[in-house]
Amino acid sequence: MWHKGRAWFFGDDVDTDQIMPARYLALRTPEDLGPHALSGVDPAWAQRIARGDILIAGSNFGCGSSREHAPIGLKGLGLACVVAKSFSRIFYRNAVNIGLPMLVMKADVADRSQGRDSWVDLTKGRLSFDAGASVLQGIAPAPIVLDILKHGGLMQHVASRAPAATRPAKA
Repeated sequence: MWHKGRAWFFGDDVDTDQIMPARYLALRTPEDLGPHALSGVDPAWAQRIARGDILIAGSNFGCGSSREHAPIGLKGLGLACVVAKSFSRIFYRNAVNIGLPMLVMKADVADRSQGRDSWVDLTKGRLSFDAGASVLQGIAPAPIVLDILKHGGLMQHVASRAPAATRPAKA
């Protein structure tokens, strides 16, 4: 299923210190961290983002420390998906664990016009910029990753599989 959003482009080797600078690590919630996402690259970037937008980067996105604040901040912005040619292994795992959709592309995106309309189909691993007329094929996440994302993260996925008698009561 296609999701439409505006595309925001970043280059290669964007590290977790750029995604979430250390001065914001005392913050904990996605809502508090979101306004500071990628402020190490562009301090005003988060103010231009709308819920459902798509971040597209080059190789090695999320490299650096294992700082979980980085994907939490991106999730707090309401991004529909983060697309990159490759991700740091720990960043990818942290993102999946908190329910932030990620898509690995096979090649770089040539035209990187900021804010342009884009479409992403996570389940089939596809990205398009012209309403599907030209489709870039990525690597669709494994079914277990899609299931974790469907539940909003790993903890929610595990809770959904637990017998009803062992699930925590809803507040």
